[in-house]
Amino acid sequence: MKTPPSPHGEFDFDACIVGAGAVGLATGYALAQRGFTTLVIEKEERIGAGVSSRNSEVIHAGLHYPPGSLKARLCVEGRRLLYRFLADHSVAFDKCGKLIVATEESEIPALKALAARGEANDVEGVTWLDARQTLAMEPKLRAVAALHSAESGVFDAHGYMDALAGEIEAHGGAVVLDSPFLGASPIDGGYSVRVGGADPTTITTRRLVVAAGLGAQGCARLVEGFPAARIPALHFGKGSYFTLSGPAPFRRLIYPPPIPGALGTHYRRDLGGQARFGPDLEFVDVEDYRVDPARAANFESYIRRFWPGLPDGALTPDYAGIRPKLHGPGEAQGDFAIDDATPNLVALFGIESPGLTSSLAIGEEVARRIPFGRACN
Repeated sequence: MKTPPSPHGEFDFDACIVGAGAVGLATGYALAQRGFTTLVIEKEERIGAGVSSRNSEVIHAGLHYPPGSLKARLCVEGRRLLYRFLADHSVAFDKCGKLIVATEESEIPALKALAARGEANDVEGVTWLDARQTLAMEPKLRAVAALHSAESGVFDAHGYMDALAGEIEAHGGAVVLDSPFLGASPIDGGYSVRVGGADPTTITTRRLVVAAGLGAQGCARLVEGFPAARIPALHFGKGSYFTLSGPAPFRRLIYPPPIPGALGTHYRRDLGGQARFGPDLEFVDVEDYRVDPARAANFESYIRRFWPGLPDGALTPDYAGIRPKLHGPGEAQGDFAIDDATPNLVALFGIESPGLTSSLAIGEEVARRIPFGRACN
């Protein structure tokens, strides 16, 4: 890796971001827009090869998250920013809306609690529907009531990340692939960062941001002086997806009430018209992205709660993702963890759903938390 000439002599870069997923790229975009010389390094051969490439590509409205949490605030802020960014950069999306359905009377209190959260989180476009109104929207559903979230949708996550990388480069920054983070040491006013790959090098940066998804904890341990006590435990939350053979039964996203630790196995029709179900939640010890075909039986049972018409044998294993969870089995789901207590460094832990929706807002949050003064270029 070759570094460009320094525009200000003292450091090679104003900011180095570790990780070129959606959040790392959105952070690079936020900083580059402010005039800071920005480098994003990524260990893989392409951007968004980790958590950002193995998700539902859903734009969340923000009503699932506890009021006052980072997830609630950054999801709502990020969703508003995201729709504008997608439109401005001609990235495909479909604001199709979402129905969160109660399939029996006992689930109605959970729906009412979600409606109250949505109101507390300032989420627009949330409407209560009775059974008749729900079936008028999606006749094949089984539901006694539903919440309609008009601001929810799906989008092209890879097109979005390509646009972010393009913006970073257009503002004079760089996104460098095949360049793993090997460690960092504090120097006066910043960090010396060791970068591996075919052309290993050491660069200097005024500010360092760790946005490495599943690798965030490991990268933080490679930063000299980062307190081990502030590195949270990492749990691999695997989610499998199945595709449906045959036509998509619903236009809108269909969600059940949330389950402990996740939003529940849901339905979406992607931008190409393919119907998909997932993810479920399985805590695993290693990164294993194989989908066990035997999980289809549980999927079928779960899906038939809201779509009794699911044909036998219509589900095919598709793909799996692993979420960087900060809670383990039986533990309450926590918030995003944004650690800015170390001088000149911000580390992001546990950026799972709604991290993709929230990414632009997370980038803005990091930019606000990093004390730069004026730009150096």
